[in-house]
Amino acid sequence: MVGAGPAGWAVAYHCAGLGLRTGLVDPDPYGPWAATYGVWDDQCAFLPPEAQVTRATAVRAAGRRLERGYRVLHNESVLAGFARSDVTVFAGRVRGAEHGPRGSTITLDDGRRIACAVTVDASGARRVLTGGSPRPPRTEQTAFGVIVSAKAASAFVAPGEAVFMDDWITANGLATFLYAVPLPGNRVLLEETSLAARPGVARDVLVSRLRSRGISLTDETEWVRFALDIAPPWGGDVVAFGAAGGMIHPATGYSLGDALAVAPQVAGAIAAALPDGPAKARAAARAAVWSPAARVVHGLRLRGLRTLTALPAERFPAFFDTFFALPADLRDAYLTGRDDVRGTTAAMAALFRDVPWRIRRTMAILR
Repeated sequence: MVGAGPAGWAVAYHCAGLGLRTGLVDPDPYGPWAATYGVWDDQCAFLPPEAQVTRATAVRAAGRRLERGYRVLHNESVLAGFARSDVTVFAGRVRGAEHGPRGSTITLDDGRRIACAVTVDASGARRVLTGGSPRPPRTEQTAFGVIVSAKAASAFVAPGEAVFMDDWITANGLATFLYAVPLPGNRVLLEETSLAARPGVARDVLVSRLRSRGISLTDETEWVRFALDIAPPWGGDVVAFGAAGGMIHPATGYSLGDALAVAPQVAGAIAAALPDGPAKARAAARAAVWSPAARVVHGLRLRGLRTLTALPAERFPAFFDTFFALPADLRDAYLTGRDDVRGTTAAMAALFRDVPWRIRRTMAILR
């Protein structure tokens, strides 16, 4: 396993749990995860038992209360839970890999060589063994946030609640919204977020907009920037997973929930196919990540991303007001049904039917 983020540790954890001799390589294998990670309630089942979370008392999106629960991970506890598995950890930077019929040999920058039957690249956008960092310009999600006390955040979000895609700012052709989630210790993350732009909205713009809301900067801040349009590598000698594998939802930016859910499937596929050789195990793992249905859904989600980048900024509020007015089963299918072709298609068709005609015209032109 190359990469010690949540996706990499999740696959390593489940592989080790099935009795596979599992190694994980990263320059800082136990380094803290800087990002704030949130998942839906039903995705928490794939976390280690030791994992702790903060559950939102209510979830609001585009002014509507959602029926689906949302939780923010306590990163230290999740990492500690994964790290209690029987995984051999190598602190080092991967320099390259050699592949053959019996597997791969990973070379580290200090000269160490690690032989393995199956290699999984979960190194995020760096894609250490699966093509390198994507070249700009890319369609990106960017966000800048501050961590404040729940009391200081009370003017923007009720205590304990999570808020998505609310209070839009659409000046100068750039659409951003306020994202707010509860954190441990009676704290709140308030984040100015650009869902999708090419290239991403600059940090100074997001800081300015956050301040325009009356939110002061604090010593605790978060800066997020990642590409939404990383193409999944369909073949090769290395199995790509998580963000490295193009598993980011192109139209929402979420990937962790899917990675947590798919990780045990990948581990099970490797364990079942490994007796037939490394090539069979790689193919089985890749099929677990990208089933035919998942590929179709990914293509549909890319259409959603194309819509977002084509919409004028002033139409984002109406677009998402319509989306979150859809029945819950359709919303959930589009947000997290990564292999639910029927549900995703139905959600997109209903959205196309219900949006204002100016937005529908933009969507139709892109078809």
